[in-house]
Amino acid sequence: MDPVSNPYAPGAGTPPPELAGRDELRETVRIALARVKAGRPAKSILMVGLRGVGKTVLLDRMREDAEAAGIHTIRVEAPENRSLPAILAPQLRQALLRLSLNAQARDLAQRALRGLAGFAKALKVKYQDIEVGLDFDPEPGLADNGDLEHDLQALLEVTGNAAQAAGTALAIFADELQYVAEEELAALITALHRMSQRNLPVVLVGAGLPQLPGRMGRAKSYAERLFDYPVIGPLPRPAARIAIAKPAHDQGVEITDDALGRIFDETQGYPYFLQEWGKHAWDAAERSPITLPDVNRASRSAIAALDESFFRVRFDRLTPSEKKYLRAMAELGPGPHRSGDVAEQLHRGVTSLGPTRNQLIAKGMIWSPSHGDTAFTVPLFDAFMRRIMPGDDWRH
Repeated sequence: MDPVSNPYAPGAGTPPPELAGRDELRETVRIALARVKAGRPAKSILMVGLRGVGKTVLLDRMREDAEAAGIHTIRVEAPENRSLPAILAPQLRQALLRLSLNAQARDLAQRALRGLAGFAKALKVKYQDIEVGLDFDPEPGLADNGDLEHDLQALLEVTGNAAQAAGTALAIFADELQYVAEEELAALITALHRMSQRNLPVVLVGAGLPQLPGRMGRAKSYAERLFDYPVIGPLPRPAARIAIAKPAHDQGVEITDDALGRIFDETQGYPYFLQEWGKHAWDAAERSPITLPDVNRASRSAIAALDESFFRVRFDRLTPSEKKYLRAMAELGPGPHRSGDVAEQLHRGVTSLGPTRNQLIAKGMIWSPSHGDTAFTVPLFDAFMRRIMPGDDWRH
């Protein structure tokens, strides 16, 4: 089998050759954005799911769909230790410069750019990581109070006015929202609520780990009514089979049914892992069709590749005490697990482990499905922890 022709694409946010099983959600978002563009009410949408379910890929595909429908978009990712104003401001500038090319929207877009100048200048003291080109002098009194909740609301309002004048909408596509600080989430929620009240065409399509709805609710109690939270999970068996079989078929290569079944069993239908197994199964096979023995050989190399990249990059960010905590969770299986059971594995009190657990939640490694429960945000991470920290030495 020619490795150059290998169609599979494992990688962070790398689009797969076949985006299977997500058509219904794409259509939901398309309808919501079309309604906003037409001046009709629609909720913002926040997709939640574990690592490796394809949230980033979906966001990017939805953004392409939106742009094709004549909707203005911006795309941001919220890394740890960056403020929301810092990641939003440069992207809003680009959107407003595009809107200013529209004759009907020019004056309003330029006013919004003056608002952006005041916004950045006023908030620079608190959010020192704001760096944005300024095309106009600030307009006194417009988004320049130095209070994020007030100023972001004012800035998005004038931006929404410009988008409305241009006969379009502004869709903010935001990834990794669980890393946004709670007070900044509160400001974003307040601003989007104001857009909804004013019927202005500004909407958020976001993605984050499963703890995101809880963080949004703590930031503003009405957030649960302002957003829809579709859960992105692993692909069901029929969609997973399509995701693997169709790219190979398009290259003139078939995969036997038992080989497809084994790939599904190994990956549990998680899209990132499907791409990893597909790639290694292709490389392991000498000819079409790809068979069960090919997949069995591929499983060893796929697991090794995941251990060195997808899993390892997360493991290396952990402190020794965090590694011990996750290893204790892994000893109990995939989870979720009661915090008391994890503490018992470590011969520690639950309270004493609270700071470690909180750090792991902040790093996006675990989440709490319900009070007192703890679960991995990375699928199959329990098996990885047992491989990388074998035996019982971790207990000491």
